[in-house]
Amino acid sequence: MSPTGLAPFFLLLFWVHILLMLISIGRYWTFLIASIIYLSGMSLLTLAVSLPALKPQECLEANVENCKKASTLQLAVFYGALYTLAIGTGGTKPNISTIGADQFDDFDPKEKAHKLSFFNWWMFSIFIGSLFANTILVYIQDNVGWTLGYGLPTLGLLIFILIFLAGTPFYRHKVPSGSSFTRMAKVIVAAIRKWKVKIPCDPKELYELQLDEYATKEKFKIDSTPSIRFLNKAAVKTNSTSPWRLCSVTQVEETKQILRMIPIWIATFVPSIMLAQVNTLFVKQGTTLDRRIGNFKIPPASLIGFVTVSMLISVVVYDRFLVKFMRKLTKNPRGISLLQRMGIGMVIHILVMVAASLTERYRLHVAKEHGVVESGGQVPLTILVLLPQFVLMGIADAVLEVAKIEFFYDQAPESMKSLGTSYSLTSQGMGNFFSSFLLKTVSHITSAHGHKGWILNNLNDSHFDYYYAFFAILNFLNFIFFLFMSKMYVYKAEISDSIKVLTEEFEDRTV
Repeated sequence: MSPTGLAPFFLLLFWVHILLMLISIGRYWTFLIASIIYLSGMSLLTLAVSLPALKPQECLEANVENCKKASTLQLAVFYGALYTLAIGTGGTKPNISTIGADQFDDFDPKEKAHKLSFFNWWMFSIFIGSLFANTILVYIQDNVGWTLGYGLPTLGLLIFILIFLAGTPFYRHKVPSGSSFTRMAKVIVAAIRKWKVKIPCDPKELYELQLDEYATKEKFKIDSTPSIRFLNKAAVKTNSTSPWRLCSVTQVEETKQILRMIPIWIATFVPSIMLAQVNTLFVKQGTTLDRRIGNFKIPPASLIGFVTVSMLISVVVYDRFLVKFMRKLTKNPRGISLLQRMGIGMVIHILVMVAASLTERYRLHVAKEHGVVESGGQVPLTILVLLPQFVLMGIADAVLEVAKIEFFYDQAPESMKSLGTSYSLTSQGMGNFFSSFLLKTVSHITSAHGHKGWILNNLNDSHFDYYYAFFAILNFLNFIFFLFMSKMYVYKAEISDSIKVLTEEFEDRTV
């Protein structure tokens, strides 16, 4: 399926995340229900590639236009399965990582220290699954059959859901705190309604609940801050006590914390666009090259395995060695701040696109030398020439993607952690959507006024080297934007002194 064809899938995924903000049943039940939906989608997809009535007839024609098209029923089942998966993904991914991180006690310095490494190893496990999918499953699908290729992950999903259920009595469950979206909406509406009201100089005059009310609900009180000061009007006491006219200081500050992350969230769109190229254009490049290594022929989709292996190695090196080294220099328990780590990842993304542009330029040069430009035939160049861009992409993602999900989780209010985590996942969905948009837009602009254009079906006659150079410039501009937003960003206050205790321990060790 083309990246443009996948755009509605990822757009639906984005809106599913938004819809989940309205759900107030808690992380555990949201994840469990969404997992069942996810399993239904995988089961339907497996049936779609297995049953003769649900899959198109095999076509051996050289020209695919001569093949019999899929029936309405076959298309409906296939796309229905994809959209069911989107709904399931929207409910599982923002919640399962949040549930995992919730198992650590922020008030225990030892558990807090383990929590600082949690997302590194969480993503490591994700990368292991990705490696299996991009190598073994792809090989099975190409050489054994689609039924087994989709049946195995479906069975695996069922087993892991049962394992999750078996662990239910041992989890630390967070009390559902209602809809995050509704809580934020109340603050914004109350502030707008009282836009003429003067904010008192003393924050203590603002409306706030008693400490024992927060204690009984297992929540934490947050002091008033001067940032986004307009929203403080929502906590100004008036004659009305309606929740849409009067909100507590803590509720106001929670809303501020979510809104403060939006510029950083927007800055992650461009790296997500770059990540989308791995599954589309990078793989398509590989189909034009010599994929033989000895007697083995590498499936084009297995090239993504190089990214995954690079990710796995980078995560281990970062967590086991670089963090320990940087702690000695910075006295920061994380080694470097989350925004600094994200910034380094963005710099590596620039290098990825520079490498991709230079490699593509060389591939086109070889194609021209051997006269396969017009025919679109195989370029006599080993597929391993693409390794630098795949390996660099793996390093970039190990640095940026882990920091991204940890940042949005860490900086979200305690009662809105799943919403914070969904920021990370919706940026991936938006990245895929904008990837399709940019591909179509650049293709249209560069082919206007009778020009051949950069993007053609024949890669040997295209100019993806220019397209990748454009991405390198886009990454650089986005990095400047990110630096500006990071400079203005204020980290939220810690709810416990665990980080302070850990910092003091690291300082004592270096003395």
